[in-house]
Amino acid sequence: MKKFSLKVTGMSCGHCELAVKNALEDLGAAHVSASYENNLVEFEIEESKLDAVKAEITELSYTVA
Repeated sequence: MKKFSLKVTGMSCGHCELAVKNALEDLGAAHVSASYENNLVEFEIEESKLDAVKAEITELSYTVA
């Protein structure tokens, strides 16, 4: 697994953070941390799944910058 940090905009509350966290964990990500205040999502996952992570975040109506 590799650690990633993504700038994610559109999150505005703790519920948004939880939605992103749960979605990434469902994809197999570990140590997921989402912060709407910092527009940041940090996690560990296999590099081959990074595109799926970005697609999932976009599907939740947030923007990966």
